[in-house]
Amino acid sequence: MGLDLKGLITKEKTTLESFASKVIAIDAYNTIYQFLSIIRGPDGMLLSDSQGRVTSHLSGLFYRNINFLSLGIKPVYVFDGKSPTLKAAEVERRRQIKKEATIRYEKALAEGNMEDVRKYAQQTTSMQDGMVEDAKKLLGLFGIPYIQAPSEGEATAAHLTKTGLAYASASQDYDSILFGAKKLVRNFTNSGRRKLPSRNTYIEIEPEIIDTSKVLSDLGVTPEQLVDIGILIGTDFNPDGFERIGPKTALKMIKEHGRLEDVPQIQDKLVSIPYDEIRKIFLNPQVAEVSEIKFGEPDYIGIVKYLSDERSFSRDRAESSLNRLQKSTIKRSHTLEQWFT
Repeated sequence: MGLDLKGLITKEKTTLESFASKVIAIDAYNTIYQFLSIIRGPDGMLLSDSQGRVTSHLSGLFYRNINFLSLGIKPVYVFDGKSPTLKAAEVERRRQIKKEATIRYEKALAEGNMEDVRKYAQQTTSMQDGMVEDAKKLLGLFGIPYIQAPSEGEATAAHLTKTGLAYASASQDYDSILFGAKKLVRNFTNSGRRKLPSRNTYIEIEPEIIDTSKVLSDLGVTPEQLVDIGILIGTDFNPDGFERIGPKTALKMIKEHGRLEDVPQIQDKLVSIPYDEIRKIFLNPQVAEVSEIKFGEPDYIGIVKYLSDERSFSRDRAESSLNRLQKSTIKRSHTLEQWFT
């Protein structure tokens, strides 16, 4: 579901180039789901290798990280661990959506409605066995570090920004702000156009950065109060939220009364919501303690061997893309040498 804070958040447009030399902690699951949703054939099917194993996530990671590294960006991927028990309702809600989408996909396919085929196919997206291991193997070959979080990946990514090991966390979800990320980057990819679901309309997509301290200052609330606002709207840990309470109403209630326990209009429903537990998930989350982040050099031969020999990627396309990365790395190195000489 993700937290709907967009009506309250101040965002600034930016560019990928502005993150050169900066460490960005990326929500790995969020990113992989994007690739699995978007990178599909005309019939909505995922890309796969000669053995029928899905490769859409590998394709996305390959090309996106070549772009990041070419620009001098230092990505570190954070993988989810065990979800909090309170997320069970949201997990079940998503499972039902996928189940219903599968039925609609098969119906659209039988009718030959290819636009609906692709739309419903995207809604069936789910993580399959082996995908995380695939991703970690490719990242390792690139020399890109990854971290296994004990629980929510966004919490550990946010923690890395608080300890100074990362400049910002990157995710499409606003939950990172509730977890305390100093900065959040959304649309962390090249600028481009995206088609709106079920409409023949496209919107421009550009990277945007959110400064949490500015958000808190602009709204006039504390981090604890922002979490309470999130609970009123609805989080992954209480997905239904409170009926008829959107971002602006939630902000007004918390600014007027200070905290959930003192908002008179919600007391009847509040008794059925474990709000203290939800607060702890955001304010005192389980995180991976990391003392340093080490980056390695790409294993160009190893990447080509893995993708081409094992996963049926075009060798020519893989080598061409890696050559572009190698050239950009050499050029950037020479520029730095000239700067210091």
